[in-house]
Amino acid sequence: MTSADTAAPAARTDTAVRAKRSLAARIAARAGGGAMRVFLVVVALLWLTPTMGLLLSSLRDPADVDLSGWWQVFGDPGQLTFDGYDDLLSNEKITDSLWTTAAITVPATVLVVLIGALAGYAFAWMDFPGRDWWFLLVVGLLVVPVQVALIPVAKLFGEIGVFETTTGVVLFHTAFGLPFAIFLLRNFFAEIPRELLEAARLDGAGELRLFFRVVLPLGGPAIASLGIFQFLWVWNDMLVALIFADSGNPPITVALQQQVRQFGNNIDILGPGAFVSMVVPLAVFFAFQRQFVSGVMAGAVK
Repeated sequence: MTSADTAAPAARTDTAVRAKRSLAARIAARAGGGAMRVFLVVVALLWLTPTMGLLLSSLRDPADVDLSGWWQVFGDPGQLTFDGYDDLLSNEKITDSLWTTAAITVPATVLVVLIGALAGYAFAWMDFPGRDWWFLLVVGLLVVPVQVALIPVAKLFGEIGVFETTTGVVLFHTAFGLPFAIFLLRNFFAEIPRELLEAARLDGAGELRLFFRVVLPLGGPAIASLGIFQFLWVWNDMLVALIFADSGNPPITVALQQQVRQFGNNIDILGPGAFVSMVVPLAVFFAFQRQFVSGVMAGAVK
């Protein structure tokens, strides 16, 4: 057999492989084009359907809600009314609970971000005895479930006088939010070029000035992502609020749960209240979505 006879099958095999690859490439290109966009739009609409249903239900009369589904609004737009939101704003317990939720969520988010950023910088760029072992301890705290600490922390808060107070709820959320915050920000800060920090130190910058002038601006995307996560967790929390918050002035999640009647739901309050409580974290997310995406993608591309 000649070399030409041997080369011919090999050439045909290479041609077939290139044809298969080109076919696969064409399929991938088409999937990444219009078809993929249509698919993503359909998924987004399905994902938003419950939110749309809650909004339309909150704009309907309770009698109409009992008789038919929210999609009937498209056939009879006259069902829409803002009476439910008028009742919500006139319900002092619900409005007070919104302020209580904000009074818990904002401090718990700010404290976690600030303390987590300081600790993350220390673990990433400062040398102190047992640094690695302390960081391993922080990582180990990530697996501790909240339920394990409910009874011991409740006893501790009772002894120091912060049980069933807003301060107690803030302290609880701050303590359990810090391990993840430190872990996330330490890993992000560790990717900052050492040369940049050394140049700032040569210019006379101390640790605090280096942290606030260099590290914090560079860590903006990660800090924004952490802030969004923490805000959502605290705002939507019900378990901790149900145990540690003041029962006379609870957060919105507990206040809405208290509106459930024994033989039916107070839908004229529950619908608008649930939608308002959901709109706030959604607004926070969309306000910082660019920073959130940047933080998620940080480190993916060098």
